[in-house]
Amino acid sequence: MMFVEHHTNAGSLVPVRANHKALPGILSVNVQRLVSNSLADNSKRAYAMDIAHFEGTGRKLPATPATIAEYLAEGTATYAVATLQRRLASISKAHRAIGADDPTKSELVCAALRGVRRTLGVKQRQAKALLRDDLFAVLDRLGDRTKDVRDCALLLLGWACAMRRSELVALDVSDVELTSQGALVTVRRSKTDQEGAGREIAVPFGRTRHCPIAALKRWLEVAGIMEGAIWRGMDKHGNILPERLSGEAVSDVVKVRVSDAGYDPSAFSAHSLRSGFATSAAMAGATSYKIRQVTGHRSEAGLAPYLRAVDLFDDTAAARVL
Repeated sequence: MMFVEHHTNAGSLVPVRANHKALPGILSVNVQRLVSNSLADNSKRAYAMDIAHFEGTGRKLPATPATIAEYLAEGTATYAVATLQRRLASISKAHRAIGADDPTKSELVCAALRGVRRTLGVKQRQAKALLRDDLFAVLDRLGDRTKDVRDCALLLLGWACAMRRSELVALDVSDVELTSQGALVTVRRSKTDQEGAGREIAVPFGRTRHCPIAALKRWLEVAGIMEGAIWRGMDKHGNILPERLSGEAVSDVVKVRVSDAGYDPSAFSAHSLRSGFATSAAMAGATSYKIRQVTGHRSEAGLAPYLRAVDLFDDTAAARVL
């Protein structure tokens, strides 16, 4: 049994038994649609890719604990701990979806996973934070081409709102309301808000040479965008395309622009905007509560990884004796 993209009007991801139709004959289309909508599109794609990788090794679902343990053992030669843990979670979900015993909870698989962590280590490589001064150094290298204008606004607003790349590319013109104090940016859906409650981010007018609101206004005027997606792709001739920019393209913009400014692009990604804002705000004395109003973190624990580097240098023991 495996997860496949079952294309109905809902575009749902459903488990399908080999050689016969399982859910389509058991569950109504409405139920399938509800089940499909319980997961974000990105999650459904991730689950499908993980199961496809597992089955691409010649293994099938449902699987035994020994099969899963062997799969983990093979993966240690190529993949990071986080990748293997994510795939294990997908395999677990797949077994629960088809009503089979979950082999990932067995002692054998748990022991194998502990061995993976000891072998590879659990520290994840994180994208380097793009701090305020670094951001300004990047922006100072931009020119006046249409793509430069777009990228300037993209980097500034993405940084000022501490957005995930999926949130940034989802912005429409109607999601930005100009006020006398700046702008209110509405994030309609996010990784931690799949039900679409939404949140508003207040972006004040910039006090430095780089103002996110001024940059956004300039991009919309240059591009002639009055409605719909704010961030759009461009062809090699600089023509603006109607399609919305992808999340992967945001990472590409970050890497290209930091490289142009003399930084190592391999250390940065789209997430560098989000972590760069949180870290810079903490360094400037902003409280955790005010930072979380922008980032959308619901707890101190969620924000902690972004602030660890700041805490390490705060009143260090070495500073008192050196």
